[in-house]
Amino acid sequence: MNRSRKTLGAAALTTVLTLSAACAGPASDTGSKTAELRMTVWTSDEAQLKLFNTIADAYRAEHPDVTKITFESLPFADYNTTLTTQIAGGNAPDLAWMGDLSRDLIAAGALVGLTDKFKATPGWKYDDLLGSVTAEFSRDNTLYAYPFSNSPYALYVNTDLLAKAGQKLDAAGLTWDRVAAAGAAVHAKTGKAGFVVRDFDYKAWNTLATVWTGWGASAWSKDGKTCTFDSPEMQQAFTFLHDAAFKTKAMPGPGTTADFFAGDAAFTVAQVSRASLLTGSFKYQLLPLPAGPKGTYSVLGQAGMGVLASSKHKEQATDFLAYLTDPENAAKLAQYFPPPRKSLLTGDKLAANNKVLNASQLQTAVVDQLPDAVTLPNHTNPAEIAQKGKTALDAMWRPNADVPAVLRSVCAAIDPILAK
Repeated sequence: MNRSRKTLGAAALTTVLTLSAACAGPASDTGSKTAELRMTVWTSDEAQLKLFNTIADAYRAEHPDVTKITFESLPFADYNTTLTTQIAGGNAPDLAWMGDLSRDLIAAGALVGLTDKFKATPGWKYDDLLGSVTAEFSRDNTLYAYPFSNSPYALYVNTDLLAKAGQKLDAAGLTWDRVAAAGAAVHAKTGKAGFVVRDFDYKAWNTLATVWTGWGASAWSKDGKTCTFDSPEMQQAFTFLHDAAFKTKAMPGPGTTADFFAGDAAFTVAQVSRASLLTGSFKYQLLPLPAGPKGTYSVLGQAGMGVLASSKHKEQATDFLAYLTDPENAAKLAQYFPPPRKSLLTGDKLAANNKVLNASQLQTAVVDQLPDAVTLPNHTNPAEIAQKGKTALDAMWRPNADVPAVLRSVCAAIDPILAK
């Protein structure tokens, strides 16, 4: 959700978005006329797209002025670059999914405020939204993107592999040290991988927040102005990860891939929404993230839906978004995307449309984790920060890496960007 590769420079991106929003102007809305709406998404899942199209067809049946609604699937890896290129080229969609690009879009004035429309829509129930999941997409008490997907990260466990390695796991009081020990044993006895942080692949370092948060570490200060990679807590977390990769072999090292869902690893850290990848080929458990030295914690991956300020049909696009996300349709979307609505956040309600996870699993891994969850690191200029951070962290993934020195180099690389 916020791991896309981007090649557009941060300064250029901000300029593009600001100019595009400015060019839209207050007169660009042609809400009183017929409209064809387009929403960019990064899913290509046929079942998900079918659901979106079904809801869109129902909306159009009640709103003949909207003659067509298209969901344009863009490759996830290049999503942000493609979207900003469309905006720069004057071919912006009316609505868009967004992850880590949200802060730049909001800062540039490129999104339409949604709060007033949602509150004014009969039956929408704005107060039903959970405050902890709207914060990432809000500014000055205005919501700019509806957080349609709020998927906590969880620990998936291949219990068949653990059994082959003679390992037993007590879910109560589970810690990262215990996971690493079991993972190392699985690798030693079966040749399979121990634990994998899905989508990390020694590139997307922000996904490691699913681990380092357990040490009380963070990428930067709360105000986002100062790098904290060089903190003692982060040093301890990366020492744990480095040891797992190079000493105990609890985690596959650089250049080695292991797909948990194909049966190649004992554990993976992945969002709850990835449960759809389970095929039944092995027995598994789904557990909250293991505790770290600082105790229990939860980390959230999010995606939002917003209306582009450059849309020529802002009124109709915003009205459709209100329809797409009302309580009835939010319940339908919940089978794929953990919703932001408190009324839907019970294990039983989430399980009603979930074909893989049961009510108990969803209660423990989703509902109970949302209120206090922190999000993956997100900042303006995410592409530049991600690239500078990765380049500095590359030195970490060597057997004899100087962990504190590498982390100091990360701060040296990204502090000037954070200070902008």
